[in-house]
Amino acid sequence: QVQLVESGGGLVQTGGSLRLSCAASGRTVNTLTIRWFRQAPGKEREFVARITWSGQNTWYADSVKGRFTISRDNAKNTVYLQMNSLKPEDTAIYYCNFNDYWGQGTQVTVSA
Repeated sequence: QVQLVESGGGLVQTGGSLRLSCAASGRTVNTLTIRWFRQAPGKEREFVARITWSGQNTWYADSVKGRFTISRDNAKNTVYLQMNSLKPEDTAIYYCNFNDYWGQGTQVTVSA
């Protein structure tokens, strides 16, 4: 079993920043590749970013490349998503994921 808990969402103006956290527990979490997804109202869930267990390899969706940074602190069993230069189209519920395990999500709202 793996438990994932997201936090850090909120309301921010266009151009602002937020840092999301995904606290993981269960199994040996520091060996997990963790992904962030997001789902906007009326849209399908989409991939945002991914980080390997070592933190040395990261991938990003084209829509967030250059603005978002994924990182991890294995000592804290936590993965972060630093989001800068936020746009209204980034508004969504953000989820962290490992295989079939999902967190409850955290809402990010970017006002125009």
